[in-house]
Amino acid sequence: MRTRRYPNERFLVLAGLGLASALCVALELFRERQYGDFGFRFLLWNLTLAWIPLLVALGVYDAYRRGVRIALLTPAVALWLLFLPNAPYIATDFVHLTPSAPTPLWFDAVLISSFAWTGVLAGFASLYLLHAVARHRFGARVGWTGALAALALTSVGVYVGRFLQWNSWDLVFRPGQRLAEIAPGLGQTTTLVHASAVMVLLTGLLALTYLAFYALVGLTVDPERYATR
Repeated sequence: MRTRRYPNERFLVLAGLGLASALCVALELFRERQYGDFGFRFLLWNLTLAWIPLLVALGVYDAYRRGVRIALLTPAVALWLLFLPNAPYIATDFVHLTPSAPTPLWFDAVLISSFAWTGVLAGFASLYLLHAVARHRFGARVGWTGALAALALTSVGVYVGRFLQWNSWDLVFRPGQRLAEIAPGLGQTTTLVHASAVMVLLTGLLALTYLAFYALVGLTVDPERYATR
């Protein structure tokens, strides 16, 4: 598993994300109070959803360290994967930027950026934890394959969330209805090309960003990597 460089490493990470989230909330409340515009309140809900995969990943990671078998952790991992797309999904909320809003455009851009980066960081932190579990249990190759597969599925989730307006719980409570909605589009070449292009682009961007995140985190809190050199 991972070796902590600082005894309170987890507290620092969660505190940092917590403060970032508090800043996001403060900016949104300022927007509502100063400009009387409540149109971006959905960002608060999106950020809440972005925290779910991190909390689930922490539970899985701690349970694995205590010796709980991977098979027993599978439902929690599935729940993590189901909610993971909510973390980078916030980055697509830039589509709501409009110069006709009562709020200055630059302020709205800063507001959405703060929510987006906080969500992405929370998602990557959760992926890093489960990546560590997979790497320890199955080896580096399987760990990276699983991480990239998770990012690819995350891209699918972001696509269906943004373009088809799906929610994470739709696959739990009404999977048949949702899958029936996409059936007609499977025979349309234009739809398939558009969906494939968006998902490949998102997967590439997420993978490259996660690689940078992994390298930076590894340089500071994963010294075991260099212990044998």
